[in-house]
Amino acid sequence: MYGAPVDLSFKCLSSMTDALTEEPNQGLRPLKRNAEKKFCSRSLRLNNNIITDLSGFNDTVSAFLSEPSQLAWVDLSFNDISHIDPVLVELKELRVLYLHGNSICNLSEVDKLGALPFLHTLTLHGNTMENEGSNRGYVIAALPHLKKLDFSAVTRQERIMAQVWHRPGNLGKNTRKNQDN
Repeated sequence: MYGAPVDLSFKCLSSMTDALTEEPNQGLRPLKRNAEKKFCSRSLRLNNNIITDLSGFNDTVSAFLSEPSQLAWVDLSFNDISHIDPVLVELKELRVLYLHGNSICNLSEVDKLGALPFLHTLTLHGNTMENEGSNRGYVIAALPHLKKLDFSAVTRQERIMAQVWHRPGNLGKNTRKNQDN
């Protein structure tokens, strides 16, 4: 059984290596350690810091977790991350990823997450990309296995509409009105 999340939130971390000098916050459930003094957890909270990139992420995860390859839940919300780092795509067991309240401006960054076979919950609200229009439909089309997006369930109707409107063949096509002229 896996324990409580390793909570490194609200630590004023500006880089992943800064985390190596910190002790996790105490939560309601005690953190359990193995014989190597690593935490028996599949969850990592790095929210509400000032992290701009994920350089050193793997080293930090390996230093804290007894089974880093089993990391399933990562909270990077409320940082200053501007893109989805390739290191996140290497987390093949990742199921939940919180990226809300960051500085991600390109909606196409979401496409990278398509390589995560078990990702079912994602948050992106509060990023600059919200200004790009129908981002929810785009994300659902890019990640059809999502069950929740921005803390709201993905409905069957949204899946159907995402397939229709965000089909690769539909991008850049003329509208019916333009075709009739």
